[in-house]
Amino acid sequence: MGDRGHEYRRDEDEDEADEEMDESDFKSQKDAVIFAIDVSKSMLKPPPASDSKKADKDSAVAASLKCAYQIMQQRIISQPKDMMGILFFGTEKSKFRDEANGRGGSGYPHCYLFADLDVPAAEDVKALKDLVEEGEDPDEVLTPASGSEGVAMANVLFCANQIFTTNAPNFGSRRLFIITDNDDPHHGDKTARSAAAVRAKDLYDLGVVIELFPISREGDKFDLSKFYDDIIYRDPAADGGNAEEIKSSKSGDGLTLLTSLISNINSKQTPKRAYFSNLPMELAPGMTISVNGYILLHSQKPARTCYIWLDGEKPQLATGETTRVDADSTRAVDKSEVKKAYKFGGEYVYFSPEEQKTLKDWGGKGLRIIGFKPRSMLPSWASVKKSFFIFPSEADYVGSTRVFSALWQKLLKSEKMAIAWLVSRTNANPLLVAVLPTKAQTDDESGTPFLPAGLWLYPLPFADDLREIDRKETIKCSNELIDRMRPIVQNLQLPKAMYNPAKYPNPALQWHYKILQALALEEEVPEHPEDATKPKYKAINNRVGGYMVEFKEKVEEEAGGLQKSRATKRELEDDDDDARPAKKSKAAAGSKGKADGANGGGSSNAQLKKAVEQQTLSKMKVNELKDILGAKGLSTAGKKADLVERLEQWVEENV
Repeated sequence: MGDRGHEYRRDEDEDEADEEMDESDFKSQKDAVIFAIDVSKSMLKPPPASDSKKADKDSAVAASLKCAYQIMQQRIISQPKDMMGILFFGTEKSKFRDEANGRGGSGYPHCYLFADLDVPAAEDVKALKDLVEEGEDPDEVLTPASGSEGVAMANVLFCANQIFTTNAPNFGSRRLFIITDNDDPHHGDKTARSAAAVRAKDLYDLGVVIELFPISREGDKFDLSKFYDDIIYRDPAADGGNAEEIKSSKSGDGLTLLTSLISNINSKQTPKRAYFSNLPMELAPGMTISVNGYILLHSQKPARTCYIWLDGEKPQLATGETTRVDADSTRAVDKSEVKKAYKFGGEYVYFSPEEQKTLKDWGGKGLRIIGFKPRSMLPSWASVKKSFFIFPSEADYVGSTRVFSALWQKLLKSEKMAIAWLVSRTNANPLLVAVLPTKAQTDDESGTPFLPAGLWLYPLPFADDLREIDRKETIKCSNELIDRMRPIVQNLQLPKAMYNPAKYPNPALQWHYKILQALALEEEVPEHPEDATKPKYKAINNRVGGYMVEFKEKVEEEAGGLQKSRATKRELEDDDDDARPAKKSKAAAGSKGKADGANGGGSSNAQLKKAVEQQTLSKMKVNELKDILGAKGLSTAGKKADLVERLEQWVEENV
């Protein structure tokens, strides 16, 4: 259950101007997915036996169900408002809707709606889990259709059409995932092929995208041209004019079918909602394009989306209500009676909502380029916030993509960056940003192959963000120590020296999700969390164990020599303090008349002897003790107790 497929959540220090945004603003970003899984004899056939530990053990149907189960678990957590449904086709039994509740009948032969399109509930997950892990199929759902007639793909597509139209009519993202190993379900039947193509066209007219996840086995290649070229509409403009490739999952070749299916489905994730949409980007006076902004790398934290009432027979969602009460009279306070104020000089300054909005009026949202600089001028310490990835949008300004692409290529070619003024949203705090281009993912020198190519907005610090650093004395290690560290670094580098944060889920977040899943599904709570960020100690020891022992011994050797040199330096400084004549302070000069002229002391010998007998030397100040010791020609180094002891010893020996 990865945490990379999540929506943006603002930090606590972000502005509060749009904290009351209506959830309907993002209704179109919710995703509705139906898994259409082929339940044919070939899909139920187990893979050939193999001695390889990585070989497939499950049939294609079992792998598809496990894939749907894991994707459902991910979506419940990362996108809790998305809808999912599971439709089997090619089954002996037929079911559409819940006949017990009078919601319909079996109007689509050999199509079985196992889970209706809805936000997954705990009961749906339990039923799918029993079917996947326990193999419990009391209703014989996974029994393939008998005979040679098979299922009409037109019925499958029309059934999906009815489900989407009824359950998710207003969703901006609706997708049908077809998992099958049959590349020609209507061999030689042109009428059935034509009917299926018509139903597919109806789905695309409704905004439903059909995604195919073919399964090939035993060396056979899944041929799209036989049937699915008329069903799957691929974007001819994708990948620089080449049609988007449909990856086939292979069974029985040593690569697990389940892993391949999950990887292919995760690669088809819907775009998350933008941090800002259709933002005007002014390149020059009179030249404006529109862009969308995204935060691609963001740390996700556990967030409570609702309250649960646990005192009933079963947990239920609690509806919260907020009432403001007067602290003195306990009277309910109306919202119109509440005023917001700032405390200034001990007094409260009140502002109306309209006046508060004008305080953060920076002239409307937008991105305006104010100049260009060499990219080499950007220091490494200038990062203060997360960067935004921007992408052109043709919604407001036609031709934005061409202008955006020209700017990106020019910045890359000239090795320059643009400096821009950014107000990302209404009433948001303004930022100075550097517009940085990144190379294509296929470029070996891109440095970040897991991030898309384009333009990034890199927030720059203001003068108030800079702090002076008190640089202490640095100790530079020897060249021999550097040479001993070099093989350790070389042997512990990641492949291509690249770190992809998306491959390492947040362990604390995953543990939080595991607990929620166990409570919701009435499972046993796991004892230990899975932490992919823990170092692989055995592998590290096998690679660089010997080098690290040698490095440690060398560090201890140099550290011991450094301590000795410091001790010698300290002794020399103490000797310098003893040899250096003490300075006479004004207090000592003022008490010169009271001092004993023969001894040159700051106090008379009689007074010092009396102070020693009465044990009042410790009540004197440090600078007075140093003045007296300096006048007697004694050392003034050390703490107060040392000074008192040294002076007492001199009095006992000389007075």
